[in-house]
Amino acid sequence: MRTAATLNPTQAHLLKIFSFNSSEAYAREVQEVLTEHFQKRLDAEADRLWEEGVLNQERLDEIRHTDLHAQK
Repeated sequence: MRTAATLNPTQAHLLKIFSFNSSEAYAREVQEVLTEHFQKRLDAEADRLWEEGVLNQERLDEIRHTDLHAQK
């Protein structure tokens, strides 16, 4: 038996935003904004790790040759 999933506050807010304009163009625009936002956060975190010495070129090379999906 399936139960209804409860939306978290972010999901509920996004549904509310989309209820005002359901065009495909608007959906793409929101997707682009969210992608840019999370890319900036990822870049900032990568910069922090690099500055702290946790991440360096050697580590990046190791990661590039690692199957991350196989490490579950």
